[in-house]
Amino acid sequence: MIGSSVVVRTRSWIVLCLGGFLGCSAVGSPAALADCPGHPDALGTSRTLVVDPHEHPRIGTMQYRETLPLKDHEIVLTFDDGPLPKYSNQVLKILDDECIKATFFIIGSQAKANPEGVRKLVAAGHTVGTHSMNHPLTFDRMPVEKFEPEINGGIEWTSAAMTDPSQLAPFFRIPGLMRAEGVENYLISRGIQVWSADFPADDWRHVSSDRVYQLAIQRLEAKGKGILLLHDIQARTVAALPKIIRDLKARGYRIVHVVPATADRPATPTNPVEWLLHRPTETVPIARWPAVPTFVFTQTRTLPAPSLADLNAQTEHQSLLPRRTKGQMDLASTLPVPGRALFAIPEGSVEVLLSTTLSRRAATRLAMAAETPHTVRGKIAKGRTAKSQARHAAHASPAAPKHAAQVKSATPRPTRVASLKKRA
Repeated sequence: MIGSSVVVRTRSWIVLCLGGFLGCSAVGSPAALADCPGHPDALGTSRTLVVDPHEHPRIGTMQYRETLPLKDHEIVLTFDDGPLPKYSNQVLKILDDECIKATFFIIGSQAKANPEGVRKLVAAGHTVGTHSMNHPLTFDRMPVEKFEPEINGGIEWTSAAMTDPSQLAPFFRIPGLMRAEGVENYLISRGIQVWSADFPADDWRHVSSDRVYQLAIQRLEAKGKGILLLHDIQARTVAALPKIIRDLKARGYRIVHVVPATADRPATPTNPVEWLLHRPTETVPIARWPAVPTFVFTQTRTLPAPSLADLNAQTEHQSLLPRRTKGQMDLASTLPVPGRALFAIPEGSVEVLLSTTLSRRAATRLAMAAETPHTVRGKIAKGRTAKSQARHAAHASPAAPKHAAQVKSATPRPTRVASLKKRA
């Protein structure tokens, strides 16, 4: 657990009663500031939220469905990767001046090298969780024999740095948010709550402190509340933190301090819907129609046709249907399979010739020849008769060869079907 709980006292506002009037009016700000000795304008900590890791083992909408049960304009500050004296002490001083309580996720190797930094966090009343032993970015593909010593090493060295090891909170954030089901199941089985975040400020990237400040405020404004992920080992975070706190005060945000439940400190009463970032309301329509469950028909290859019972038809009314309809209800209406010959087209037919541009002319002639066979045969027979007459005249009158040649050339030659095929 985290020492004694923080008692938050809100500033009471003066009730002005004007003389001569029966009524009085209250004057105050929308976000009450916490009492912070020596710093009257401090942001302070508005309340302490006690959570049970067993009831809600995963939090943070960057990766999980649930997050902390915060109200509108409430924020939880979290810091990873410390303690590093050069920057962590400055972050601690900024938070103390504003009477803000935050949650720190400690790396075991950092606690081993700087145990005094861990003790300072506990003495200031902050919540201290763990962040593995060496901060590897491979938790999503680690076997149990590797991630187990990483988790346990961070817990052992962080608790060893404390005067009272029981003050270590059962909170764990996976390095790099590289989540894995095996890692989460292992942590949950030990009663450790897995923390993600609702939005980061990207202060681990090579960006300016102004950019860190802008991202923190923009993303907070977009969600309206939530868990902010920061790092207390970065110079840019130290520079951006006072500006972030200044804007939180100006925009009416309130700081919430999170501690784990114990036997002497029960969890804060909440409803399950409060653990959702945006609670569903009846005024917002469902975007998608619920999917129809398929478990009923998992062993059925085809669905049966609906019967009268499926349509909620009454038995006493079934006799009103025509007999013909009742007789056809059990018959399957199917069409016969068409025969193969139905789609067969003979080779060399007019349909095949018409399918190509070059053969359309030949197909037209072939069709014309097929429609008038007697006319073509008559022309062929007439031509043969003219030939025989010309031969007879040539043998009978040798003195007139020129006349016979003229007769032969004047006789028209018959048109043959075979010649049309060659031209095509």
